[in-house]
Amino acid sequence: MRKKVSKTSIERKIFVLDTSVIIYDHTAIKNFAEHDVVIPITVLEELDNFKKGNDTKNFAAREFIRYVDMLSGKNTLQDWTSINGPTRGKFKIEMCTSSKVNAEKIFDDRKADHRILNTALYIAETHPLRKVILITKDINLRIKAKSLNLLSEDYETGKIKTVDELYTGKSEVQKVTHENITSIYNQGQCLATGILKKNKALPNHYYILKNGSQSVLSRYNKEDNSMKRVVKTAAFGIIPKNAEQAFALDAIMNPDIKLVSIQGVAGTGKTLLSLAGALEQRRNYHQIYLARPVVPLSNKDIGYLPGDVNSKLNPYMEPLWDNLKYIRSQFSEKDKEHKQLNEMVEAQKLVVCPLAYIRGRSLSNVFFIVDEAQNLTPHEVKTIITRAGENTKIIFTGDIHQIDTPYLDAQSNGLSYLIEKVKGQDLYAHITLEKGERSELANLANNLL
Repeated sequence: MRKKVSKTSIERKIFVLDTSVIIYDHTAIKNFAEHDVVIPITVLEELDNFKKGNDTKNFAAREFIRYVDMLSGKNTLQDWTSINGPTRGKFKIEMCTSSKVNAEKIFDDRKADHRILNTALYIAETHPLRKVILITKDINLRIKAKSLNLLSEDYETGKIKTVDELYTGKSEVQKVTHENITSIYNQGQCLATGILKKNKALPNHYYILKNGSQSVLSRYNKEDNSMKRVVKTAAFGIIPKNAEQAFALDAIMNPDIKLVSIQGVAGTGKTLLSLAGALEQRRNYHQIYLARPVVPLSNKDIGYLPGDVNSKLNPYMEPLWDNLKYIRSQFSEKDKEHKQLNEMVEAQKLVVCPLAYIRGRSLSNVFFIVDEAQNLTPHEVKTIITRAGENTKIIFTGDIHQIDTPYLDAQSNGLSYLIEKVKGQDLYAHITLEKGERSELANLANNLL
């Protein structure tokens, strides 16, 4: 007699996770509600290769392996095992890497992706009454799965809905009274009542207030419901060239704003302004860290580069040194600022380094600039911010449309996630830079190519 299948079991889906999902979010197994999760044995094999090292993928591999070991206890993982939580489903490790439709034969290649495909196909064959979906951050693997009539989706947790409506941190308000603009100019502030709708105004949002030919730059201060004047002031020889740069520098220089994100295309001054603002406030912090994630070119590991560790990393850190050299060039060798910069580097008060060297440390009394933050996952951004100790300020800069890692996009990267989730917090400010100031040639490339 055929065993009767309950309606509940039919409605519950089975999600097969690819390695890329675990690397992106090692807690992913807990994010599928009441549905069941299958981990192909090939994924465990790949994670085993990643478990040694200090990179994010190494951390994710170790954490996931520990979590699975904790869940399994004394049970075998070839049986369905409950995932912690009353509303969650079960998971298992699937050993089978072959199916009736053989992906390795079809694509004529014996590789891990095709073994994972075979496992997902096998699960679909052995559970015909349940919807089986392969979850992967690898776009090409999703296409291959769909070509084999297998459902496949991106991992949606940590992914914002749309980039087009991403918070910019700035607005323009027309027809502001002459009295309000004059008050901001003469007294440095005025009440926001009559200019903004209080229930819609976000803390530290920036405004260009206009009345005909009159205009003034301002920032909304939630604490006293006022509009504070933003002045274009220099920071360590660097002067804002437009309103949005003035907004960015104001957020960088404001001691009450502990977390800042600056988004914009190449040449808008994101890193330069952040470094200049940090140097201007050098006396308030023990150290200035300027870091960026190391994303190997063409998906090659840095090990293929010649030389020692520093030699291998120099090509990735060079853009950061370029900004430092530009600031130094604003002063002659006789100027005290020129000498101070050299002394700060020598004494390691100013440190330019890969982000991996910072991970795991407690960041107290530090001005921390994270460049190219669009190449971070949401989990990495969270990890960095949670390391912040007393008197630490963190600046994230990047361009969400210029991502160098294969498993991130404009909606799923850590910078977009940060902007979307933290907007409206008293300790946070964001500004999107749109006007390129590097050169006319750079602007031409950004606009037309």
